[in-house]
This record gives sequence, C-alpha cells and structure tokens, in this order.
Amino acid sequence: MTPCGALNKTGGRRVGDLRSYAAKQPGGSGSEYSPIGRLAFPMSATAKVLPQMLNPAQRKEKIHAVFRVASGNFLEMYDFMIFGYFSAAIGRAYFPANSEFASLMFSMTTFAVGFMVRPLGAIFLGAYIDHIGRRKGLLLTLALMSVGTLTIALVPGYETIGLFAPIVVVLGRLCQGFSAGVELGGVSVYLSEIATPGHKGFYVSWQSGSQQVAVVFAGVLGYALSNLMPPDALQAWGWRIPLIVGCMIIPFIYMIRRTLQETEEFAARKHHPSPTEIYASMLAHWQIVITGVAMVLMTTVSFYTITAYTPTFGMNVLKLSQSDALLVTLCVGLSNLLWLPLMGSLSDRIGRRPLLLTFAGIAILTAYPAMAWLVDQPSFVKLLIVELWLSFIYAGYNGAMVVHLTEIVPVAVRTAGFSLAYSLATTIGGSTPAVVTYLIHETGNRAMPGAWLSMAAAIAFITAWITRPRNADAKGLRVR
Repeated sequence: MTPCGALNKTGGRRVGDLRSYAAKQPGGSGSEYSPIGRLAFPMSATAKVLPQMLNPAQRKEKIHAVFRVASGNFLEMYDFMIFGYFSAAIGRAYFPANSEFASLMFSMTTFAVGFMVRPLGAIFLGAYIDHIGRRKGLLLTLALMSVGTLTIALVPGYETIGLFAPIVVVLGRLCQGFSAGVELGGVSVYLSEIATPGHKGFYVSWQSGSQQVAVVFAGVLGYALSNLMPPDALQAWGWRIPLIVGCMIIPFIYMIRRTLQETEEFAARKHHPSPTEIYASMLAHWQIVITGVAMVLMTTVSFYTITAYTPTFGMNVLKLSQSDALLVTLCVGLSNLLWLPLMGSLSDRIGRRPLLLTFAGIAILTAYPAMAWLVDQPSFVKLLIVELWLSFIYAGYNGAMVVHLTEIVPVAVRTAGFSLAYSLATTIGGSTPAVVTYLIHETGNRAMPGAWLSMAAAIAFITAWITRPRNADAKGLRVR
C-alpha cells in the first residue's frame, strides 16, 4: 500500500489507510472534525482516501440507484420551471388585474409562496426521513409532489370558477413547496450515503444534475410550443400542456423510485432518533443551520436567476421573443448539466473551500457588470453569453457547496438539518423572480438581477472564508 501522506500519482490527492477512513465515517468508531470559530464541522476525508474500484455489475447498480433517486428531483424542478416559464400566462389565467405588472406580480408571488412552506416540509418530513428511512421518505415526497402538480394542471381559470381558481392554485403550490422542502435534501443525503470513498462530490452533483435535465426538458417543450402554437392559443391554454405532461410522467417515476433500496449507512445504524430527538438536536446545532443558509443563498439566487426568471426577463424586460428566451434557458440547462459533475469531481480532488471562495468571488466582481452590459443593448447573443457565464459561476460554486453541506450537518439529523438550511435559503432565493421584478419596477434599472446576485455572493464568500478548516485534532459536535 502507498505510504500514508504520499501523493497518488493518478489522482493527485493524499491517500490514507482505508480501514482508518472507514472507522472515522458516520457509523464507524469516530469522526474527524475541524473547529470553525465556535462551530466545529467534520473535515472532508476525500483528499485522504484511495478511490474504490467497482466491477461492471456494481457500477451498473450505482448508476441505476442514482437514476432512481434523482427522478423525483427531476419532477419537482420540472414543475417549478414550467410555472416560472409561463408565469405571465398563468398570471392572466388565475390573477386578472388592471395592469400587466400587477398580474405578473401576483403570479410571481404565487411562485414564491411554494418556497415559503419549504422550511415546514424540511422540519416535519426531514425528521420523518431521519427516523423511518430514506426510501420511505422519498416515496412520500413524490406522492405529495404529485398532488400539487395535478392541482395546478387541471384547475379551471378565474373566468370559469372565479375566486376559487387562485385559491386552489395557491394550495397546489403550498403542497408542492411542502414536499420540495425535503426532496432535495433527501436526494442529496441518499447520494452521499451510497457514494464510493473519494467520489462523494461527484455523486452528490447529480442531485443538481437531475434538476438541469428538468430545465432542459422544460425548455425544449416550451420552445417547441412557442414555435408550433399561435401566441394567443399558447397564452390562453397552451401553457397547460407542459403541466399535463408532468402529470403523465408521475406513474413512471413512482414505479422506478419504489425499487430503491435503503442506504447501507442508514440501515447499519443501531439507533434512529425520534422526531423529538431530531428537533432538539437541530435546536442545539442552530449555528450550523444558519451557516448552511448563508452558503446556500448564492446557489438559490443564481439558479433561479438563470433558469426560472430568464424567460420572463427576456420577454418582459429585454423585449426579446419568447422562443429566444426559452432557447437561452435550454442552453443554460445544458451548460449546468455539463459543469456540475465536473465541478463536483474537482471538489473531490482539491477540496470544497477553494471552489466556494473562487466562484463566490467571481460572482461578486462580474455579475452586475455583465448584466449592465446586457441591458445596454439587449440581444439574443448577449443574453446567451451572460447567462452561460452565470451558469459557469453557479455550477462551480454549487458543485462544491451541496456536498459540503451534507458533510457539516451531524449525521443523525442529516436530512432534516440539510433540508432546513437549504429550504430557508430557498425561501429567499426562490423569491428571486418576484424580488427582481419589483426592484426593476421601482428603480428603473434593468441590471438589478446582477446586483441581487452579487449581494448573495458576498454573503457566501464571507461564510466560506469564516468556515475555514484549521486542524483535524479538535473535538467536534456530538449528536446525542
């Protein structure tokens, strides 16, 4: 065996004793931690572990497991993207108002409502998953998500059933938001627990990767409809077609997700804390949750800026065609899908913190100037260039951030703690379409999305800098 502390010539990272590594993992004899001020987070062991080689059968099973668990995450993001892409049409159907701005704001606010209840889903469903198991919890979130999708797809418009229409749509969004509060966390934790040593960043990146597949699929469908249907028909009823397609996908996703196996790490634990114990532990570790919120904020702001908000920004603010705006969004999804696994894998090699600091810093310096350059003389090419640049920044940061968050949350409350931090941040970041629509209207500055993103990046940079690991000998947080 290569001596401990030597460099692996093929991987370029430190190697260590696998037996020692296994003993220090959750469920082993101990954990390796590093203090951060008054906090203490577990250090990533990925830089000190030999890569585990899989035989073809094992590799195939891992791929199938990633596909099965990420499928529900695809549906969640697909629904959110469709609502964002067709927010103007949905606003006119369910929230008629005297002005286009008021109708759009009602629709954007309804989009944001789904994020407001995410923390509740994270707390209650997250505790359920940490207690009962990853597999059962992910099946429950899929069922709740399906109810919200069916509701929004099938409810008649305001002209047909009056005030009941917006009420039912809001209830559907609340149901979607409640389930989404833990879906992302549940998927991320599942992927982190089935990952082979030294590849956790790569595995967890497919949580975000599945979301990009949803962005691309929704973008392709929206682009096709905008080119094949007359504009009046698309605005009147054509926007329902993507939602109905989502309903048709639900049975397929349920069939493949129900074949999931419980993770070995969870099954091997002798004690699964009760919801009451989980709530007490989260209160005791509130500092980690707040730190997680600050780190996730840049991810959520940047993601919803370059995906859900892009069609509305392109059409309503830049006055580009709907097909051009949707085509840019489609390209953004493909860009994200390319960069996320690469950045996740890179974080396995050089560590999470260098990527967090680098890309947060780049966002601070370039987000607003890039947006100002775009709005000066808007065009399809300039919108594409700016969005692809922001996509690179988002993927570089998120590829390291999500796996880092699974590593700093105590193992016994991993799903609930991760989901709560992510959901609280998404409550702010998911409101990006509504926030920037309001800021542009009040200031008259069409580059405000860049300022909003730069602010989130500044918070992320400070948080990543403060949470610098220092030594591996300090005693860490313990969950009782």
